[in-house]
Amino acid sequence: MEVFWEHVLVETAARYSVVVLCSLVFMAVFELITSYGNWTEIKKGNIAVAMATGGKLFGVANVFRYSIEHNDTLLQSISWGVFGFILLLFGYILFEFLTPNIKVDEEIGQDNRAVGLISMVISIGLSFIIGASIG
Repeated sequence: MEVFWEHVLVETAARYSVVVLCSLVFMAVFELITSYGNWTEIKKGNIAVAMATGGKLFGVANVFRYSIEHNDTLLQSISWGVFGFILLLFGYILFEFLTPNIKVDEEIGQDNRAVGLISMVISIGLSFIIGASIG
């Protein structure tokens, strides 16, 4: 049975499943901290929300990519992925805090595409920094 769990297809399916599940959980957390409904706004055509949400999804996926690449076990990958998500979440909150003259959440909710683009780039950029430091 141990050989079954070590087969590359089984390991890939396991990692894929875990990352998809974690991504869903992480996006639910982001949904809770934003003042707008991500999926409701995207359905309405809010490009700023789509960019910010896409950046978050890419950021989470990128952190997990590095986590999988640099860790042998699924548990290690999950642990680093969760840690990376917490850092991405902190980065999003820090972005809001460091721009006191712009209410980031409010601007994105009102389809301010410039703020949505910056939010996306921050999430993507931070994911590369976080990923590079995963060991």
